[in-house]
Amino acid sequence: MDNVFDIFLNEKGKFRESLTGDTNGMLSLYEASFLGTNGEDTLTQAMEFTTTRLKDVMPHLTPEFGRHIGQALELPIDLRMARLEAKNYTDQYVKESNWSSDVLELAKLDFNLVQSLHQTELAELVRQVFDDIPHRHYFTRETLFESLEWWKELGLCDKLTFARDRPLECFLWTVGIFPKPHQSTCRIELAKNVAILLVIDDIFDSYGTLSELVLFTNAIRRWDLGAMEELPQYMKICYMALYNTTKEIGYRVLKEHGSCIVSHLKRTQKICTYPQRIFRKRGHNSRDIHGLGAYFLSHGASINRGTCRGYPKLFSCSGRILRLRDDLETATEEQQRGDVASSIECFMKEQKLSSEAEARTHIKQLIQNQWKELNAELMAPNTLPLSTIKACCNLSRTAQAIYDHGHDNRASWVHDHADSLFCKPIVL
Repeated sequence: MDNVFDIFLNEKGKFRESLTGDTNGMLSLYEASFLGTNGEDTLTQAMEFTTTRLKDVMPHLTPEFGRHIGQALELPIDLRMARLEAKNYTDQYVKESNWSSDVLELAKLDFNLVQSLHQTELAELVRQVFDDIPHRHYFTRETLFESLEWWKELGLCDKLTFARDRPLECFLWTVGIFPKPHQSTCRIELAKNVAILLVIDDIFDSYGTLSELVLFTNAIRRWDLGAMEELPQYMKICYMALYNTTKEIGYRVLKEHGSCIVSHLKRTQKICTYPQRIFRKRGHNSRDIHGLGAYFLSHGASINRGTCRGYPKLFSCSGRILRLRDDLETATEEQQRGDVASSIECFMKEQKLSSEAEARTHIKQLIQNQWKELNAELMAPNTLPLSTIKACCNLSRTAQAIYDHGHDNRASWVHDHADSLFCKPIVL
């Protein structure tokens, strides 16, 4: 694809300055540059060229067009979360010169219908509270944010007060990963699992002792209720929640599709309690700082590592983007809390840097490189199902969206966008 853009280059191989006279064209070239792969130097140059020129021209544009350019510079279209972009673009669309009222009405109807579906999915998570909730036509902000009864019934965060209590954020993640209406069951079941796995993550990162983590990992390997007997009480609660939820998913898939997937789900849980994560507890000091390669190994984000043979590179790229975006937001808070060293600290030690800002710049470049790797995987021959490939890309897009607002603003961002996506229909 790289040579397609050679027509825009001058005799020195640089982009022609005359291109700056067409701002819309510059914006299109900027968006296209984010579809590049490693080695496509022309697209890399296009990204640098258009970013600089668009910033220069912004003060001279109309306020509306300037905001549009600013949003693109902040987050290009290909990196945006699909459902959020669907709603945001309805406002932008009417400002297009050739917009159609029929297309706009269809887009609004589609958004409202999908929103109604999401409300039904949330009803699955709160069904113990409102017996009639599948028949309700709307959620209020109060019922949405206060009545996730499935999560309350588990009682994890009541018993494990150190753990993160974010079931609504988990559902928002699943809407980002599986945005299509027919993926309803995937969203519901994944939201339940991610909420539990967040608690397990907190146990590994900041609460469990080394000996307790070994016991928990061994219990996951055995995968039977008898394995709970050796666990401390707080781990028994978490293990039972994970075990029961996994069994429920397996039963549903067997009943509805005739496939037995429990063994695959067990394998997934073993990866999530990755033995190398215990590496982070070795030496009885969670603040031990290692190189960046060891950091990825300890987080299970390395290629062809761990219990899953032939671990697809697509998964590794997506996982690294998620991990690094997370670190850019949460590293400072986790450092203050005494959690494990982040990729930022690991890189500072590896490169003997004194400037955290310089390390953060490098981490952002790593993320950009992983997107290029992800783009290459999308174009390569692949035996994975298309739905799996899309889910990997959507995971990275959702990470870009959720981890792009700073720790102090994320809770507000989650609530505002959950309110927008799940509570407020678009007025027709």
